[in-house]
Amino acid sequence: MTQRKTLLSVVLSGFVAMGTGAMAQELSGGEMAADPNKVNPFNFAASDAKKEMLEEQAAEAAEAGDRVIGGEVAASGAWPWQVALMIGGQPTTPDAQFCGGTMVLDTWVLTAAHCIYMPDGEGGNFQLQPGQFDILVGTNTLTPGSGDRVPVAGVFRHPEYDTRLFDSDIALVKLARAPQVPYKTINVPDESFGEVLDQQGIPTIVTGWGLVNGAKRTEAMMQAEIQVLSRDTCNNAMMTARAEAAAPRVVEAASIFALDQAQTEEVWSELLSRAPLPLSPNMICSGTFEGGKTSCQGDSGGPLVVPLDDGSYIQAGVVSWGLVGSGSTTCAEDAFFSAYTKTSRFVPWLNQIISSN
Repeated sequence: MTQRKTLLSVVLSGFVAMGTGAMAQELSGGEMAADPNKVNPFNFAASDAKKEMLEEQAAEAAEAGDRVIGGEVAASGAWPWQVALMIGGQPTTPDAQFCGGTMVLDTWVLTAAHCIYMPDGEGGNFQLQPGQFDILVGTNTLTPGSGDRVPVAGVFRHPEYDTRLFDSDIALVKLARAPQVPYKTINVPDESFGEVLDQQGIPTIVTGWGLVNGAKRTEAMMQAEIQVLSRDTCNNAMMTARAEAAAPRVVEAASIFALDQAQTEEVWSELLSRAPLPLSPNMICSGTFEGGKTSCQGDSGGPLVVPLDDGSYIQAGVVSWGLVGSGSTTCAEDAFFSAYTKTSRFVPWLNQIISSN
């Protein structure tokens, strides 16, 4: 906790020194809010809001061209383990796609827990059931007639998934049958190899059909080359951003309760001591120091893969959460990282679910 206080106390002290004038200040337009995007991916994909957004942005997309934030269109046939989670009964278009996933066995898909277990809008959560969605396999384009829409037979989320902190954000989907189109499965690393991969500078690739630059959707699968970043670096950046957002509110509350500066700093220190770090050991941080390459809505549940020396790939992470643009419900396009569930931490659970179902 000493490190956090050293890192963040200057944020509060600056606001305290500025007095009540700082209370009205918000994050500037160029900065990022410090919480994961908690938009319900299934409901958003099924909503009129998504349809309206797509219609409004169609002209812009035609002129500007689409790309995963900072990425490029994946070659036809690339990433043959990538699948799309699609709303059941809707045609194969970007409108129906709400998350990604990977084929880890012939009838098993790996995805994020928040893709299948999400807020119900009434203060609770609900889990998707077979029949509500299916899995699109064997295509890089979300167009009618492409790939194989495979029915879902079972849905399994990790029992320790934390909807507030996005910890243990991992799930398995059992298919009703093997896909009837060409595809490949991808391996996940064991715990020891997972630690080797979770080192700053390890090259990674994220793929998916999520929102691209300008919060637009795309029919084509996108890819972006990024790298593993230090978890401490990412946590420090997140905690600093949260401190900048929280400090004026703490000062405002202290003023209401007539606390002096020493008392306010004591409250601040206690708050920091209780605040969980954004990225737990169950998460990988990946991005670029210059920013502008990241995953976004719709990419959730998809893979973060690492190229190996023999030309193959291994899935080190599952797209989990990222920074949110200030005043926005979509990802921050200049973010320098996103968080990914660290697959190697969950191999025993994956094996147990698959072997018993």
